[in-house]
Amino acid sequence: MFADTPPLRPASPLRGFAGHLPRTRGRKVVAAVVASAVLALVPSVSSAATPEEFYKGKPMTLIMSADAGGGYASYANAFAPYLSKHIPGNPRITVQYMPGAGGLRAINYLYTSAPKDGSFIGMVHSSVPFAPLYGLSAARFDPRKFGWLGSLDESMGICVAWGTSGIRTWQDMMSKGLVVGSSGAGSQMETMPMMLNKLFGSKNKVISGYKGGNEVYLAMERGEVQGRCGSLVSSINSTRPDWFTQKKIVVPITIALERNPQFPDVPAVAEFAKDERTKRVLELVLSPMAMDRPYLTPPGIPADRFQALRAAFHAAASDPGFLADAKKQRIDVQEVSGEKVEQVIARAFAMPPDIVKAANEAMGGVGGAGGG
Repeated sequence: MFADTPPLRPASPLRGFAGHLPRTRGRKVVAAVVASAVLALVPSVSSAATPEEFYKGKPMTLIMSADAGGGYASYANAFAPYLSKHIPGNPRITVQYMPGAGGLRAINYLYTSAPKDGSFIGMVHSSVPFAPLYGLSAARFDPRKFGWLGSLDESMGICVAWGTSGIRTWQDMMSKGLVVGSSGAGSQMETMPMMLNKLFGSKNKVISGYKGGNEVYLAMERGEVQGRCGSLVSSINSTRPDWFTQKKIVVPITIALERNPQFPDVPAVAEFAKDERTKRVLELVLSPMAMDRPYLTPPGIPADRFQALRAAFHAAASDPGFLADAKKQRIDVQEVSGEKVEQVIARAFAMPPDIVKAANEAMGGVGGAGGG
């Protein structure tokens, strides 16, 4: 009995809506609503694009936690063209300097404010990622959530003294102390000499307030301070290559677990550790040096873009052209993989609380900021 009954059709929710409008206006409104519904079902061009499509012709920004005149800037400017070369689409990379707060200003920006689409990356002081471990209130980030691309170097810490300062040996630092410059509380330029005072009894004095490492070097030349401590070998070689060769500076101590072949007659501070616990604290303090010059992305960028950036970092760091340029500019390159950087950070954050507390106290309660 239902053979002649026409099939039922679902009522369109738009039909009744359009019926309340004038014919022409109703059709336009319906068309607009349908178009909006269709667009809502289509992924955005940005999120659906391949890495090459996304980066082609797109500007990228490299956020730096250092100023324009130091060793970090030398690395960034030498590396940027090769990183661009190996990123699919070859984006143009612009370096943006964001010094301040011992490096925390830049890394906080990358964590909280920078776009999370892969168009922003960063290069930060190696000690900065450890700031939350030591409870620095200004550290508004979790380093384990960043995307770590890798690091351009491993380093060792040293203290250098101006040749006419009267400080030439570790014994001089123990008896007289070294007056060093620093970019601020938490800077490696400050935490390292304070750590030497706390763990080993040296008498160093820190003069804070310089904008960055380059200004400290200028202050040494002017005689305002006697020296500087931190991961300095690469920055001195690249920005003031005559300092070592012409013996304008001396190295009283290396801040390391073992002596370095570059300074075979200079003792490593670990030689003066009084017990195993002191050595373990020293190991934590020195963790940043295993990942000097680290590159990172904000958390949460698309996975395919992150993998493309990490692969590009490795390719650029081993590019013969970059290595040749680095040699000309006296920039030391010893690539550390992104996976290794992640491991260094994870291992430090797994340290027992008493070791973390002792390390932080040894650095004056401001461990983990940068500016080294």
